[in-house]
Amino acid sequence: MNVIYSSDHFWVLAYPAQQGFELFDKDCRRTLFLQGASAYHFQHAMEEIPESERDEETIDAFLDDYCTGSARPIVIH
Repeated sequence: MNVIYSSDHFWVLAYPAQQGFELFDKDCRRTLFLQGASAYHFQHAMEEIPESERDEETIDAFLDDYCTGSARPIVIH
């Protein structure tokens, strides 16, 4: 597991052995695990963000959009 992005609102973890990514929304306490084709599309979508626009606000907005509707709440028992 490698932390590839960290901000006040999100973490993005890479799992190279599983060829996957995990997105953690710290504010809404939700998570989304991407593997296979979903991970591939996510990686390419991240790479398509122009270098000049790769600031925390833009990336966090992208991650929020990506998580909306798909991420699951983090539940602690």
